[in-house]
Amino acid sequence: MYSSSRTKVAKQAVRSAHASSNGAARRSNSTLTSALRLSNRRGLATALKLQQGLMLRPAVAYYSTEQILKLRGAKIDPKTQKVLYNANDEKENCGVGLIANLKSVPSRHVVEVADEMLVRMAHRGGCGSDPASGDGAGMLFGMPDSFMRTKAKELFGVDLPPMGQYAVANVFFPPGSDTKTIMGDCKEIVERVVKERGLNFVGWRPVPVDNSMLGKEPLDSEPITEQIFITMGSKTKERQVFEQELVLVRKLAEIETEDMLGPESGFYINSLTANHITYKGQLTPEQVSQYYLDLQDPSFLSHLALVHSRFSTNTFPSWERAQPIRMMCHNGEINTLRGNKNWMYSRGGIMESPIFGDDSSFLLPGVSDNMSDSGNFDGVLELLTKASNRSLPESVMMMIPEAWQDNDNLTDTKKAFYEYNSCVMEPWDGPAMVAFTDSRYIGATLDRNGLRPSRYYVTKDDHVILSSEIGVCPELPDEEVKIKHRLEPGKMFLVDFETQRIVPDNEIKEQIASERPYADWVKQGTMDLSAWAKTSGSQPDPMNFNLTNRKLNMFGFSSEKLEMLLLPMAVGGKEALGSMGNDAALAVLSEYPRQVNDYFKQLFAQVTNPPIDPIREEIVMSLVCPVGPEGNLLADPGPEHSQRLVVRHPVLTLEEMATLKNNTFKGPDGSSKFKCATIDITFPVGSGVDGMLAALERICDEAADAIQGDKFGEKGVQGVILSDKFAGPDRMALPSLMAVGAVHHHLIGTKQRPKAAIFAEVGDAKEVHDYATIFGYGCDGVCPYMAYEAICKMNADGMVEAMAKQEFTDDEIIQNYRKAAAKGLLKVMSKMGISTLQSYKGAQVFEAVGLADEVVDRCFTGTTTRIQGSDFEAIYRDLERFHEDAFPPHTTEESILVRSDGQFHYRDGGEAHLNTPGTMVNLQVAARTNSREAYKEFARLTNEQNQKVTLRGQLKFKFDPSKAIPLDEVEPVSEIVKRFATGAMSLGSISQEAHETLAVAMNSLGGRSNTGEGGEDPKRFLDNRRSSIKQVASGRFGVTSHYLANSDQIQIKMAQGAKPGEGGELPGFKVSEYIAENRHTTPGVGLISPPPHHDIYSIEDLAQLIHDLKKAQPTGEVSVKLVSEVGVGVVAAGVAKALSDHITISGHDGGTGAAAWTGVKGCGLPWELGLAETQQTLVLNGLRDRVKVQTDGQLKTGRDVAIACLLGAEEFGFATAPLVTMGCIMMRKCHLNTCPVGIATQDEELRRKFTGQPEHVINYFFLLAEEVREIMAKLGYRKMEDMIGQTQHLEVNRKGQHYKSRGLDLSPLLTPASELNPSAGIRNLTTQYHGLDIAIDNKLIAAAKDALENKKPVVISEKIENTDRTLGTMLSYEVSKRYGAEGLPDDTITLNLEGKGGQSFGFTLAKGITANVIGDANDYTGKGLSGGKIAVFPKPEVLEDGFVAEEHVVVGNVCLYGATSGKAFFRGKAGERFCVRNSGALAVVEGVGDHGCEYMTGGVMVCLGETGRNFAAGMSGGLAYVYDPEGKFPARCNMGLVGLESIDSEDEKEEVFGYIQEHVAATGSSLGAKMLENWDANYKNFVKVYPHDYKRVVEERARAAAEAA
Repeated sequence: MYSSSRTKVAKQAVRSAHASSNGAARRSNSTLTSALRLSNRRGLATALKLQQGLMLRPAVAYYSTEQILKLRGAKIDPKTQKVLYNANDEKENCGVGLIANLKSVPSRHVVEVADEMLVRMAHRGGCGSDPASGDGAGMLFGMPDSFMRTKAKELFGVDLPPMGQYAVANVFFPPGSDTKTIMGDCKEIVERVVKERGLNFVGWRPVPVDNSMLGKEPLDSEPITEQIFITMGSKTKERQVFEQELVLVRKLAEIETEDMLGPESGFYINSLTANHITYKGQLTPEQVSQYYLDLQDPSFLSHLALVHSRFSTNTFPSWERAQPIRMMCHNGEINTLRGNKNWMYSRGGIMESPIFGDDSSFLLPGVSDNMSDSGNFDGVLELLTKASNRSLPESVMMMIPEAWQDNDNLTDTKKAFYEYNSCVMEPWDGPAMVAFTDSRYIGATLDRNGLRPSRYYVTKDDHVILSSEIGVCPELPDEEVKIKHRLEPGKMFLVDFETQRIVPDNEIKEQIASERPYADWVKQGTMDLSAWAKTSGSQPDPMNFNLTNRKLNMFGFSSEKLEMLLLPMAVGGKEALGSMGNDAALAVLSEYPRQVNDYFKQLFAQVTNPPIDPIREEIVMSLVCPVGPEGNLLADPGPEHSQRLVVRHPVLTLEEMATLKNNTFKGPDGSSKFKCATIDITFPVGSGVDGMLAALERICDEAADAIQGDKFGEKGVQGVILSDKFAGPDRMALPSLMAVGAVHHHLIGTKQRPKAAIFAEVGDAKEVHDYATIFGYGCDGVCPYMAYEAICKMNADGMVEAMAKQEFTDDEIIQNYRKAAAKGLLKVMSKMGISTLQSYKGAQVFEAVGLADEVVDRCFTGTTTRIQGSDFEAIYRDLERFHEDAFPPHTTEESILVRSDGQFHYRDGGEAHLNTPGTMVNLQVAARTNSREAYKEFARLTNEQNQKVTLRGQLKFKFDPSKAIPLDEVEPVSEIVKRFATGAMSLGSISQEAHETLAVAMNSLGGRSNTGEGGEDPKRFLDNRRSSIKQVASGRFGVTSHYLANSDQIQIKMAQGAKPGEGGELPGFKVSEYIAENRHTTPGVGLISPPPHHDIYSIEDLAQLIHDLKKAQPTGEVSVKLVSEVGVGVVAAGVAKALSDHITISGHDGGTGAAAWTGVKGCGLPWELGLAETQQTLVLNGLRDRVKVQTDGQLKTGRDVAIACLLGAEEFGFATAPLVTMGCIMMRKCHLNTCPVGIATQDEELRRKFTGQPEHVINYFFLLAEEVREIMAKLGYRKMEDMIGQTQHLEVNRKGQHYKSRGLDLSPLLTPASELNPSAGIRNLTTQYHGLDIAIDNKLIAAAKDALENKKPVVISEKIENTDRTLGTMLSYEVSKRYGAEGLPDDTITLNLEGKGGQSFGFTLAKGITANVIGDANDYTGKGLSGGKIAVFPKPEVLEDGFVAEEHVVVGNVCLYGATSGKAFFRGKAGERFCVRNSGALAVVEGVGDHGCEYMTGGVMVCLGETGRNFAAGMSGGLAYVYDPEGKFPARCNMGLVGLESIDSEDEKEEVFGYIQEHVAATGSSLGAKMLENWDANYKNFVKVYPHDYKRVVEERARAAAEAA
């Protein structure tokens, strides 16, 4: 199948990888021989795997943390010694594909193409240090009938009944010394269950395998695989009944074997059905058909196949977790998994299958903590399709609904279906491409936001091929393809084998939605809370401000929160911004009372799944929720399911709460439909912690009793209201979050949670983080009555008018406040990639930092809390202190003031902050005078503050005087400072002077400065102002081939410590001419940075970006910046597997960037936790030796650096301290352009006040490094590299701890990583292998030698495949290094390429290179285009055969992302997110998907066909011309920043004519040619998309030019 040249490439790859391992992962001769033997048939696949370098092993399936430590030979006892790594945090992403024959004709062709498809997506899977050990791969086939008949006859002498009346399944039996006994016991269970269910057991067939090519890990865990044959029993006459009995057989067998062997036994039934069979395992993609000899048998035929290649974040063995699973395979991540599992578990009390009846309990709950997110999804999908009367497509529509709210493109029928089913179950939310089959259907669906790639072909011989990429079937000529398309966001691709056709998405969904009167049911059944409140007549009690200040103190308000949070929300309808990070004490360390909510840190998406843009892509998000009693999920759809209360805004009005408390919603017949019971959540003052715990117990019991109804037959309520209105002088309120969490989990445990809603009427909910936590732990609606009273009092006191300069009514400010809360809540949800509040509720996407297990287990079950901390006693003490502030003895109402604790800004006597006036003064004196005394005073003060604020402040060094060495034996400061880097502060966020001062200082030291994501002036590349680290946030501002080529390290910003999971914004007043030039944008036009989701959907996409950047600068490092959160270690392991050279772990507390206070305060973790977890996980996985690890986040002193080094860092980042040395005085006004010292401003007058010098920064770092040397000498280390990861030199400092902090357990941070995996390295020892030596660009560079050296034009012709990724980038690097940004003259190098362009084709293609693709291309084509030209178009022979290019998809998603210059012409349609962040290129295309031209800042885009939804969202510059003869486009355009106009001048008419003319010349487009033939008529059908700000600036420039003339 492959040419000899491919085999040669494979052998070279094996040799290169082997050589590059440098002893870290040496393979045996037999393994190498196996790899070479494989290359004869799978040369390309092996090469692909080896391009990923020293790859990792698989992920854990049913392995606990304890078992993994045992597998690694850990020297610790996990029962007594804690670690930060947790197996439950593992993530996975994948490559998925399917092939089917529409006529259901089985063939060998389907099997072979499926195998080939799997192999060609090998770069989407993962491997470990041994290329023969994969992350998992598999294939599902339609039952190979003739093959199985032959085997049954040979082995058992049995003639199998007709197809559909027998089943065969591959069963894994656990390996081990007692395998025969265990196998016998397991087989006995299975056989007995088969017979008990009335089926016929035929026999067991050992599955022949060849394990000679497997690596050590899969060999060690290799199961014994046998096939069980079962036939229908005499009482089982129908095929459907047979399938149902088979499900029960599998479930019952699993239950019994787990009882016998435990949950991690290794016994696993892959699938048990008459329809299909699965072959999978802990294999690389190319090993699947090599290992399972059945698949090599010519008689093994199938009419369908699903294939899956897995990329996991770890390296632990798992055969079971490989996919496909029972009915599906999945590329993505379920972000709401914890909530989904909780809801499914609690539904056990109301679920019963109409099919299985009393046996339903054996199938429930369908989810398990022992399964991955994919496994749980598969379990529920199977439950819905096998235990209810729903079809497979209907079940998929329920679990992954389209974005139906506010979607005008959906019919009313479909909207009604989705609205009805939102009353039945919550969505399983997250980025997902799910391929599925039950043999009646095979298909795939995409998440509502289109965050996974999926392309498909339909061939002329009735085959369909769908996969994550095109080009996976290289033997398929384009002449045989009749349809080329993509799976669109929220859409379904479906093959119906009964009708032998592809059923269009609209048809199948309209058909399903029309089967029942969903619209009538919704209209008649649902109850709208807002409408109810308007008609109920219930009014809230009038406000009395006499006691307001007392109540505010009692509920944890402060004057800061009132003025800095609530007042801006009430006036402007949005959250206030803060900057310079969060340097205040953690809640557990604070000596002031803190709310329970403050202990929780929001989780956020990074790498393994993307955050959502809650502003520009709000169309996919919703806060609307049905609440109250659910129906039986498995029952047939009926009107009873829709009888739920619809809450349109979760922050309830006072009127809505009054309605719920005082009214009963009655149906047309007068019967009660919705009634609430109010439960008092207060308890007596002075009753102590016992009183608090008794109150928790009481409210749980009262809630359960109210829902159940009393024993005299009174019907239970449909909602409970947890109210603290009785709090006052004699009663204290339970923290609302604790109360809600305790009741929610109690009702889950009693399986009553689906029977009623939980509402809260509470005084302590006030800011967005409060709402995020209370909803995250299960609340259905909260009425923050004290927040409303507070803002109304501020209105009465004139504070609102003083700020707004206008008057507001109380209703208006409450409306604004609720609007701000809703926006903030959407942003919090979006950080985790969750689209709907319905899915977010109860999802518990938080980590508790500093809460004891007793609190979490009681109120927040399942939440991670790793360092213990405040217990119930401490929480009670804080409540008591709040109450004392409210009701101190001997006070009058007039003398009570709202407390001010200084949590946001430093105040003398207030909350502890790391940055104080004293520390800043001493630091500036030390830096400017090089004074050691001043530095020592600075260090002393800082270290004192550390003890009050940070986790590292709770640690101390264990010095052993006997091991100390003389200071002069320690390496000099000149070596230590080379490990220092300054933070990623972009040019634009800080001034040119400050940016360049940092660069000069770090270059002088031999350290590194970081550009940030704002680009860099190319003039600086030539002198000591050049920043060594060039940061990119995917394809954002100023990322060109020239920019990347002039770096020593390219850093990918996945998240930012100040605001993880969020994007950023540079106001227009900061975008000067100079800033705009470097960012390739327009002066005066504000710039918005989205969160990094456009081209990083998953870990395999990050691997692709790393590959891209490595080719853009082959001699430099690629770094990935992560932010500390629970699970960051496993993410870092995945990043290392994705071949990053360097990983940065940022803390939550740093950052100069502006962000809403919710993000600054409520998101991210201390770097100490993230760094220690990363070190432990990387060592445990055997990955630490191939990457460098850096940390940053308020590092200030040598003590900080030494602790970071001992915890595992070898490099260190600084931002705030260097700014202070240059004059920063922490005004926290960075976002306002008013920095008084000229640092964080572009105002020319203020910039003149900048007095910082490189010497100031240099002095500081030398003084700091000297302190590090002194610590090293005391510890006995001569070189810093020897100190990395030596946590045995640290211990907990108990001195000064108080009632909260004394409960901390920091031992998990201090567990030496070396003891977790004694054979692994604990610091960087080797390099990654990126496979650059086998890239096709080497051939192109050689062929272009004359052009590169002499500028002589050359034409190069090549065949290309999807595996030729990032083609043209290394060639562009050669151009940029020689000729800079100018590049070569146009068309100096012409590449004529035939085939399938791989991912990132033409990434940063430099000026002078023209790349023509005759065929089609994958995702990211033309990303970062840097002056080159790209054209993609079909073969002439295909067009001559009737192929209409403009009706088909020719390129994938995210094409031309971040393009800065150049031209691209695509004859055909493009996928989603076309021209996102385009800032200077010309693009002509014949149709695009959703989110086209999003965030575009420059350039021109011409679309000759239709667009998808949300076009031009966030578009602030450039122009787009969309051909719209039918007037459909305005409804698809996001009008937030743009206006729609016509082509209104002859010059413009000619310009657009010229663009299309170039397109026709480049691609031969017949569509373009037809338009030009009748241009005078056709140009009128173009709509010009013109950004408002851009238009304003263009007109201002035109007026200025006219006046100057």
